Amino acid sequence: MTTATRTMVLWSPDWPVTAAVRELGLDADAPIALIDKGLVFACSASARAEGVSRGIRVREAQARCTALTVLPHHADIDNRVFEPVIAEIERMTPGVQLLRPGSLAIRARGPARYYGGEKPAALALIGVLADLGIMGARVGIADGPFTAEQAARRGGSPVQIVPPGDSPRFLDPLPLSVVGEPQLAVLLQRLGIRTLGGFAALDPADVRDRFGEPGLRAHTLARGLDARLVSPRVPPRQLEQVVDFEPALDRIDQVAFGVLAIADALIAGLIAARLVCTGIRIDIDSDAGESSVRSWLHPRSFTASEVVDRVRWQLQGGAAETGLSAGITRVTVTPENVDSIGNHEEGLWGSGPDERIHHGLSRVQGMLGHEGVLTAAIGGGRTLSDRARLVAWGDRAPAPDTRPWPGQLPQPAPATVFPAGHPVHVFGAGGAVVSVDDRGVLSAAPVEFSAESGGRMRRVTAWAGPWTLDERWWDAKTSLRASRFQVVDEAGIAWLLVYAGRGQGAHWVAEARYD
Repeated sequence: MTTATRTMVLWSPDWPVTAAVRELGLDADAPIALIDKGLVFACSASARAEGVSRGIRVREAQARCTALTVLPHHADIDNRVFEPVIAEIERMTPGVQLLRPGSLAIRARGPARYYGGEKPAALALIGVLADLGIMGARVGIADGPFTAEQAARRGGSPVQIVPPGDSPRFLDPLPLSVVGEPQLAVLLQRLGIRTLGGFAALDPADVRDRFGEPGLRAHTLARGLDARLVSPRVPPRQLEQVVDFEPALDRIDQVAFGVLAIADALIAGLIAARLVCTGIRIDIDSDAGESSVRSWLHPRSFTASEVVDRVRWQLQGGAAETGLSAGITRVTVTPENVDSIGNHEEGLWGSGPDERIHHGLSRVQGMLGHEGVLTAAIGGGRTLSDRARLVAWGDRAPAPDTRPWPGQLPQPAPATVFPAGHPVHVFGAGGAVVSVDDRGVLSAAPVEFSAESGGRMRRVTAWAGPWTLDERWWDAKTSLRASRFQVVDEAGIAWLLVYAGRGQGAHWVAEARYD
């Protein structure tokens, strides 16, 4: 059996509230509640004194405390504000593992030896937070991270130490909910088991047979046999590159030439770390204190010359886009997305046509500019033209639009969409012209159709529809009324026919073909 690691867990109560107070400059003594999905996610001590608690609805919380300050919860604020705390702890002792914002774990052996005992080391940790203006922190010390965290959260004093080997006794009266398995806790309560001690008394083999591996892991924690190691975080290498210009440069070609050296250094540093960069952020500062920031993506991985191209394109966007009206004093290039270099190595005989296409498009883009090469992507919308997106080569395609879009054509989408609809005539039985009224009802079933400019008549063997659109009816200039039909001709070719317009101006067009 693996011996549990003696662990210290530092916990700052109500950290989301503390982070919001420090980020937004709020009064720490005011009643504050952070809301997530309509429920109280965290609240301050003064709010709890008024009856506010986690998990209740916003209106109930406001009814209990009329002076309550209600704010949305932002997880990024929790992480961002806690980062300086971790940095200060790492200056005091290495080997810090982040459990969650407001809570971290450290192996107790090193700090205890340095400070002359576990309690002095714990008090030193609390002192670091106090120096940062964060009061009320607690430290739990026990065998394993799980017991140490429970000690920090339930100790009556700032430092709660569970003696070695005494974890089962400490955990015995705690509720089942602390193991983080809600469904298991409910099931055990139905079986008459209310505490970790009662759960720990069960036979491990029986627990595994009845509750599976998740239940066995929870049972191991309940027995105080948490053998997880503290895994210190490894700070990422600082790969960003900066170049300063003194005096400030006004010409784009001068800036691009000055950036070439740091671009080479950036790529060399990435290669030394066995990495490639697929996304960079470029920060450009001017002599007037202005700043232009933009993130750039690459379909494969950046080379030094391509980094220089992005700097030049960002500057060529003009003052309206970059926000710069004075000479350039600093350029900073920061890798945002990196990947293992092994995932981007060529095969033994190269990667064939795709690699040649990539180099060809990148070369053309380098000559014509960022918007010189565009690729097609599918977005959201009801009409085919609305769904078409053109994205610059290398940029991220728009995220899939999962909205329902009532009136959108069913899948599959047509393979060929005409740049402009081809005018056609649609006829019913006996040669009658087919029209569609305001309710989307056809005057006759379509039997055949042909192009208005002439050509052979195509007989309709099957059809479906209509899918009706009636958009912006209040604006005569931008309104759209159309009924779309899928038809199949005698050759087995499927077409998308659209009856667009109102009244005398209504007409048929062939908008796309299903190849």
